Amino acid sequence: MSTFANTLIEWQKQHGRHSLPWQGTNDPYAIWVAEVMLQQTQVMTVIPYYQRFLEAFPDIECLAEASLNTVLTLWSGLGYYSRGRNLHKAACLIMERSQGRFPQHAAEIAQLPGIGRSTAAAIAAFAYGERCAILDGNVKRVFTRYFGITGYPGEKKTEALLWQKAEGLLPQENAQQQMATYTQALMDLGAIVCTRHQPKCLNCPLQPDCIAFAENRVASLPTSKPRKPLPSKETTFLILRNQDEILLEQRSSPGIWGGLWCLPEKPIDINSQTYCKQCMGIESVTISSLPPLNHTFTHFKLRIHPQLLQVINYPRKKTATKIWLTIDRALQLAIPVPVRKILLELTSSNRF
Repeated sequence: MSTFANTLIEWQKQHGRHSLPWQGTNDPYAIWVAEVMLQQTQVMTVIPYYQRFLEAFPDIECLAEASLNTVLTLWSGLGYYSRGRNLHKAACLIMERSQGRFPQHAAEIAQLPGIGRSTAAAIAAFAYGERCAILDGNVKRVFTRYFGITGYPGEKKTEALLWQKAEGLLPQENAQQQMATYTQALMDLGAIVCTRHQPKCLNCPLQPDCIAFAENRVASLPTSKPRKPLPSKETTFLILRNQDEILLEQRSSPGIWGGLWCLPEKPIDINSQTYCKQCMGIESVTISSLPPLNHTFTHFKLRIHPQLLQVINYPRKKTATKIWLTIDRALQLAIPVPVRKILLELTSSNRF
């Protein structure tokens, strides 16, 4: 076994994490859910969502049989909602194609919706002991520092070099028995030692051979992404009040907040009452405007202007994508974080 792999394996046994709720199992379904939730989300945030999700959907069949609304309700607040939609879609595909049998090789796992090369490798390593490399954000940071690699890790050329390093460092001997520990070691090292800020280099088992440490370049690696200012957008959310109920609309999928229930949205430069009448068939009067709310996505910043309107006349037609309900009931649905904040502000300020 390579010195690198052996060093990490021994370190993980003594100093790594061993009590996370998705550890201690080789159930590919449980591992899959965890790895998807952990994409771009911190461990402590994921834990309660993971536990509730597994309690509601203990296996692939239960997840596939659930409605997307139910899945997204449990996902609400975790962010990056396409992950929840893809989990549900993949579960349906697995039931349809293989009667619920989860794929057993990384190359097959990577064909599922929402699963990339690194996530597929992590699932295969933990569930089946497959010898395959991972390269998530934490691992990229470890490798760029250990090898002294410059260049933004998300750039194609740099990422290709990192994949080459990752493949070359895999355990050679007893790989199947060691892969889960080695994979967890890489994740743990990046999460608790080789951190983005204030890394604990003196506690790092790789420090004697780390080029970044030897050359005093730890703080400058990995190379930061070339910064471009995020574009800003503005929109208006309409809080349409009809007695003690409000109107929610289900967002189309794919798209931002796809499949979630949201307050009706209109362009900021169109009069709210005019929009309601012409586009929604609703007669209304404006009651008040709430304080603007800022929400940042990966690719842009959104400034939301909530407006509270009283409905005067509305042909109350039931549709699959529009519902009238109380705020308490709305808070139980799969709604975006900004909508939840707006509704909570309404109730706490006694404006509704």
